[in-house]
Amino acid sequence: MKTCPFFGKCGGCKYDFAAADYRPTKAGVLRGMGVTGGPIWVAPGERRRAEFCFAGGMFGFFAPGSKDIVPITHCPGMVDGINAVLSDIAALPMAGAGGALVTQCDNGIDLAITSDVSYFPADFKKAVEKLPLVRVTWNGSVVIERAVPTVTFGDRVVPYPAGAFLQPGVSGADALRDLVVSRAAGAKKVADLFCGLGNFTFALNADGYDVVGTGTRRDLFRHPLMACHLRHYDCVVLDPPRAGAMAQCRELSRSNVARVIYVSCNPITFMRDRKILEHGGYRKVEMIPVDQFVGSAHWEIFAVFDKDIS
Repeated sequence: MKTCPFFGKCGGCKYDFAAADYRPTKAGVLRGMGVTGGPIWVAPGERRRAEFCFAGGMFGFFAPGSKDIVPITHCPGMVDGINAVLSDIAALPMAGAGGALVTQCDNGIDLAITSDVSYFPADFKKAVEKLPLVRVTWNGSVVIERAVPTVTFGDRVVPYPAGAFLQPGVSGADALRDLVVSRAAGAKKVADLFCGLGNFTFALNADGYDVVGTGTRRDLFRHPLMACHLRHYDCVVLDPPRAGAMAQCRELSRSNVARVIYVSCNPITFMRDRKILEHGGYRKVEMIPVDQFVGSAHWEIFAVFDKDIS
């Protein structure tokens, strides 16, 4: 395959990941960002989750800059397990308009529907009962659940809540975990902030904080760990959503945490938060981009900041 058959038609990708010049083209946006290593590339066809859209009997991805839906029943960027059932999912009688988050879990496919119609119709339930899906939810309500979906981080298997954040590919998630664990080596006590389901938490034996998933329930946007709380840690790991971690970085800048490891999916908010950390005495010692979102304009950024607290 020399080009993705949907590239330029659907808005799922900004770059054609099947093209020969994909890597140098996408890497071009990293110039001037202070990258110290990498990039780490993820192979196409490994994406284990994606949110499709539906309306008026159409199912697929939005066209670029439009609400028109481009029909998609097979995506070269997805894992085989998703493509095996995608045409059946596309044919489901979905009421209203909304999104369909399809996730390849360890034990099967999880389908989470978000619709502007509150309740799923009876024919939808009958249809999904015929499909090989491990769980289906509609606006958070369970339609069918044959087993609790699970995902694995290293050697730890954890339940997957419907719609929860999950890194889009296994190899990319593993690469990030390996980077984090190696750079946190030697730390006596680690806090994993915005820890999600625990991709880093278990491997680090860290204290996890987030609104869902592993560890202590805490909204770190409204209630960041204060500098006085952070004194218990010599290393902090951050993996916030695209909004970044401005409030938390302000507290970190006042702290005596020796090392901050920041994993970001948004270079814009990362650069904002980087300035806050550097203003607070941190020095960037490493920055590695990971092509976690293959075909998109997004880079996952891995960075390490150190502060001299002697």
